[in-house]
Amino acid sequence: MSPPLATSLAVVVAGGALGGALRFALGHWLAGRLGAAFPWPTLLVNLSGAALIGLLAGSLPIANDGLRLALLVGVVGSYTTVSAFAVEFLALLRGGRRGQALAYLVATVVPGLAAVRLGLWLAAT
Repeated sequence: MSPPLATSLAVVVAGGALGGALRFALGHWLAGRLGAAFPWPTLLVNLSGAALIGLLAGSLPIANDGLRLALLVGVVGSYTTVSAFAVEFLALLRGGRRGQALAYLVATVVPGLAAVRLGLWLAAT
């Protein structure tokens, strides 16, 4: 049975606050170590989030809607970010760095899908 809407919203908001804070902190830490020449922080956060969502989706009990909402939608949903990826991709294009833009696109989508699959596989083992 699904939790009431107010409860679902509360767990998504709480998870979202945690995921957003984790994303900001890790992205800031990575940017300080890897520099700003390429959007490595967003790429690494999104790939780790893809693996994490696969792992959680494959291992969390289906019957626990509240936990799934808090972790999958809230924490991991706000930890990863398609919007930052899109802005950084367009910035690379607008900056005339088409090769880097294409590399970023491919390095995000293909390994991202593989990371989700890896997470699901880990959950099943």
